[in-house]
Amino acid sequence: MSSIAKKGLQQYLFQLQQHPLRTKAITAGVLSAVSDITAQKLSGIQKLQLRRLLLKVIFGVAYLGPFGHFLHIILDRIFKGKKDTKTVAKKVLLEQLTSSPWNNLLFLLYYGAVVEGRPWRDVKTKIKKDYPSVQFAAWTFWPVVGWVNHQYVPLQFRVIFHSVIACCWGIFLNLKAKSLSLPKAN
Repeated sequence: MSSIAKKGLQQYLFQLQQHPLRTKAITAGVLSAVSDITAQKLSGIQKLQLRRLLLKVIFGVAYLGPFGHFLHIILDRIFKGKKDTKTVAKKVLLEQLTSSPWNNLLFLLYYGAVVEGRPWRDVKTKIKKDYPSVQFAAWTFWPVVGWVNHQYVPLQFRVIFHSVIACCWGIFLNLKAKSLSLPKAN
């Protein structure tokens, strides 16, 4: 590892130790930016939509990072930091039945009302139409991520791990959507 990268990582880990909430919030915002920039480019947008990008970063900084920070602290307190198989299963189940539906609903609300600026009536209609499939997709993928996170990732890195996977997941979904919209070759 180059000395610049090593120093950068050391500084990041120091900030994570000294200011965990702030560091996780900024990390979630940066990864939201990476995901959105990639999504915009993959969807064929020639010029970045800076308003959309900024609003997604704000969501990452103001909500995703802090919510994840406190969620994992609370889960570890509820289950006293245990990592046995039964406890991890309970953490994943609790997370999937509470924060997963809430996070998906809140994101759809935020994206429709704030990012896209749709009228409330249209946002409600879109949520009624899309929320079940969004949540079902989340329940087919995120429990595995939650399992790995709770079983193997130290508490201070769980939000970061989750944010990195979410960034990759967003990129994957955009690639998948782009491939579905391309004409089929003969």
